[in-house]
Amino acid sequence: MNFIFLYIVIQIILKMRKLTIVLLMFICFFLADFSALAQKSNSNLFGGLKFRNIGPAMTSGRIADIAIHPENENVWYVAVGSGGVWKTKNSGTTWKAIFENQKVYSTGCITIDPNNPSTIWLGTGENVGGRHAGFGDGIYVSHNDGKSWKNMGLENSEHLSKIIVHPDNSDVLWVASQGPLWSKGGDRGVYKSIDGGNTWKRTLGDSEWVGATDLLIDPTNPDVLFAATWQRHRTVAGYLGGGPGSGLHKSTDGGETWKALKNGIPNSNLGKIGLAMSPFNSKVIYAAIELDRTKGGFFMSSNGGQTWIKQSDAVAGGTGPHYYQEIIASPHHEGTIYFMNNSALESKNHGKTFERMRRSNQHSDSHALVFKKSDPNYLLIGTDGGLYESFDGTESWKYVRNLPITQYFKIAVDDAKPFYNVYGGTQDNGSHGGPSRTISSDGIASADWWKTLGADGAQTATEPGNPNISYGEFQQGALWRIDNKTRETVFIQPQAREGDTYERFNWDAPILVSSHDPKRLYFASQRVWKSKNRGDGWEPISEDLTLNQERMTFPYYDTTQSWDNAWDVGAMSNYNTITSLAESPKQEGLLYAGTDDGLIQVTEDEGANWNKISLNTIKGVPATPFVNDVRADLFDANVVYAALDNHKYGDYKPYIIKSTDKGRSWRLINGDLPNKLLIWRLVQDHINKDLLFAATEFGVYFTSNGGKNWIQLKGGMPTIPIRDIKIQRRENDLVAGSFGRGIFILDDITPLRTFNKNMMSAEATMFPVKKVNWYRQSSRVGSQGDAEWIAKNPPFGANFTYYMADKIKSKKDLRKAKEKKGNAQFPGWDALEEESREDGPSIMLVIKDKNGNVVNTIKGTNRKGFNRVNWRLNYPSKRGERLQSSTRRGFNRGGGIMVTPGTYSVTLEKRVNGVHTTLQGPTNFEVVPLFDGTLPRKSNEVINNFRDDVTAFQQDLTSTNISLSRSLKTTNAMLRALNKASRPTNELFKKLNSTKISLLTIDKELNGDSIKDEIGERSNPSASDGGSLGWTAFGNTYGPTDEHMRLLNRVKSQLKKVKNKLYPIVNSTLPSLRNELIKTGAPWIEGQGLIND
Repeated sequence: MNFIFLYIVIQIILKMRKLTIVLLMFICFFLADFSALAQKSNSNLFGGLKFRNIGPAMTSGRIADIAIHPENENVWYVAVGSGGVWKTKNSGTTWKAIFENQKVYSTGCITIDPNNPSTIWLGTGENVGGRHAGFGDGIYVSHNDGKSWKNMGLENSEHLSKIIVHPDNSDVLWVASQGPLWSKGGDRGVYKSIDGGNTWKRTLGDSEWVGATDLLIDPTNPDVLFAATWQRHRTVAGYLGGGPGSGLHKSTDGGETWKALKNGIPNSNLGKIGLAMSPFNSKVIYAAIELDRTKGGFFMSSNGGQTWIKQSDAVAGGTGPHYYQEIIASPHHEGTIYFMNNSALESKNHGKTFERMRRSNQHSDSHALVFKKSDPNYLLIGTDGGLYESFDGTESWKYVRNLPITQYFKIAVDDAKPFYNVYGGTQDNGSHGGPSRTISSDGIASADWWKTLGADGAQTATEPGNPNISYGEFQQGALWRIDNKTRETVFIQPQAREGDTYERFNWDAPILVSSHDPKRLYFASQRVWKSKNRGDGWEPISEDLTLNQERMTFPYYDTTQSWDNAWDVGAMSNYNTITSLAESPKQEGLLYAGTDDGLIQVTEDEGANWNKISLNTIKGVPATPFVNDVRADLFDANVVYAALDNHKYGDYKPYIIKSTDKGRSWRLINGDLPNKLLIWRLVQDHINKDLLFAATEFGVYFTSNGGKNWIQLKGGMPTIPIRDIKIQRRENDLVAGSFGRGIFILDDITPLRTFNKNMMSAEATMFPVKKVNWYRQSSRVGSQGDAEWIAKNPPFGANFTYYMADKIKSKKDLRKAKEKKGNAQFPGWDALEEESREDGPSIMLVIKDKNGNVVNTIKGTNRKGFNRVNWRLNYPSKRGERLQSSTRRGFNRGGGIMVTPGTYSVTLEKRVNGVHTTLQGPTNFEVVPLFDGTLPRKSNEVINNFRDDVTAFQQDLTSTNISLSRSLKTTNAMLRALNKASRPTNELFKKLNSTKISLLTIDKELNGDSIKDEIGERSNPSASDGGSLGWTAFGNTYGPTDEHMRLLNRVKSQLKKVKNKLYPIVNSTLPSLRNELIKTGAPWIEGQGLIND
């Protein structure tokens, strides 16, 4: 479809006098489609700018479900609550993420088809009722061991918790869908498919509030199933964890119809129910039932569900039953039950008594547990902190420490040198600090990170100019100041004064360090607090800035609820709280406070007076949006931005608003963002005022035209929620905190600042080159196996960024493009020959020193859009070029010798058939020392001169070795040829043998005694010892020592003596012997040249 077609259709419609509404609908559909295509196209152009994931993996994240391959117990599939699906083929030694680029990231359950283990079924959307649960878009299947996936429907289920495949028929499946958490409707209940998931029928539950949370199938009779339904509703303010729709059900006709099981079950508001069947007797069914007000009981039926007996009062605690309640019956020990909980429980008597499962040094909050058929002592448990294995029946646990699935709520960056650090608060894994990069050649290891606080982390902050001070908090406002030098923490939460009501801190209460005075802090509960001394003392600077409502009066299930119903506000954060703070860097005293109940408050006098803005008065904004973020403009005191969120009302649309009059009036700047996209945080570039980044539920977007158009930055980032985003201003890095895959960094966003539409038509554009740090990378202790996950540093050295309006196409590319249009035909032999002989096209980056000498030439990428190419600050190997090329000596390879600090330039070239065309440049850049060593290094002049001398010697050494080797080969060939001659002479045999002995003697002098080498005996020092100077003298930034120089002088002298002996043989003896050989009638030998006619 194109605009010409659109114009024709419009004219036809107008001439036919169709209703205007038809035309408008068509235009809307077209523009929406065109916008989506444009968005995808633009994202692809920016794909060359890649994020790198820096982890960490030390604390992992929430596990939703685990499946072990039935035929190979080394193969596991792990569904991560908000981190996709991971697969291991070696029991967790290494992992691969296999659900990276789907529309959603959140998972709830995973099942292997018992009839075909290559078929994997995945239910998306977390299977818990937590405030931060990710939502899905239905059920997926893979028929190739997780290599590819297909959505098979139930797109509006949002939270799937169980999938069962018929044990004898893969076309028959059942799914338990909890349904939407925040609103009614959707695909909720028990669904059945009889055609492999192509179509689904709901057989239990309803279309409003009643979903299903668990399913069982009788392996001895697949027509018998058990289901647990669940009615629940979470809102921004509170949570009802049960209702009349919750209960137990049984089917005896393959899930077509269901009968409620009530005999022995309490008549109350049931909540979340977990089910298990005894592997030893399918008539024995266990049920962990949440009762009124988070109380509960563990029930057992010995007759297939006809009657139930309460075994105990066991119920999951911690955050609340909604977050756990899974029960698993041991397949090895009859009557042993494991109960998932904040501290997992274990019963050895069918649930009559439970004790805490032994979990020495294991994370709390358990969600999944599996066993191995082959080992009764083996358990694999999934928690909020990742995976743990026990090989001794829970006596001890081994942590799986290489899954980088940490969930960050908020992040911060400091300005430490030489490399800045990233801080973040996580879901249930404390708060962390870690380096943005290291000097280690392998990257960033878990050992490079450190823990700053425990519990659930939340917002973090750093003090500009003082990286030794940072701030962090536990959930709901437990604020701490952290001394990063001593790692000590000081509790600095502001305390209510006598007579005050309790402080309502949000789960993720906002902390703000003033841009006008780094000792000044702002913090917020329902009111704003100010400290002038880094939190030692506080004063409130506002009254309650929220609506201060009674949340118990709010509607649940579309109506107000009785006091006697299944309330669980303990499962919530506080409501009517301040969620975001902002301070104008251009006007001191101008502050903004956003709330969770639809308000933004503004003060221009440091809190003396506040102006309330009800956001529901803004056109296009919902009634009570949650303010995820407020951002004061960095350039104009009148401008402010806000990210709004309405998903806790079942609305997943993006809302970004902007004001140019300090909040008096607002407008939406969503532009062409997708309709289903939560906006979590915003950050404005500190150089280009028009460049704004958004952290969203599905990645990072940016706009450079005031929000009219948004482009997703997808390079290097899977589908993942980004909950916070920062710019490290010194390095110009974009840092993104994900809720499920750790921290991502896009190194150097300078190209995004200067990119403009004119560059889209220029053949190529080179962007400024960032200052390059000069140092030697270090090495860690090696040979540690493959189980440690290590994040990547930025590519070492200089990184060049350029934009190409299009790929420079070869003759072959042009032919193939033509054929794709349906015009395939034989091009002719001459055309094919031209294709095969074409040299290029290729993109090269030519690097020169300040004197214009070429230092190295790097092969670039030839790709439409952004390209990034790395130069490791090395010279190419100049030991000498052999006739046969080696893959070890490509354009990007070098001899390990680094350039010295100074000014360099890079020129972007196009090369086709020997013609070099400059596309851009030269662009200058600086290479500067990262460190000053303990001892003063040698001058650049000394290092450069010594490098030139070593390079010259090593070329000489290579030349000598090749000449010597070739001479020996030639002499041996002459001897073989002489044996085939028609007129051989004894004298020539003697001469050739004598020459061979002389060459072997020279080889011994140059390369050592080969006889001694057979048993490892040492030879005397020789000229070949100089071959090591490339790494012994240049493996550091210090420079050559006196001994390095003495060694060079020695080997140069020794090589000269060798050459003096080799010269006469090469220049006189061998040519003379070759002439004599010809006279004997010997056959032609290699190196003899063309045979004269």
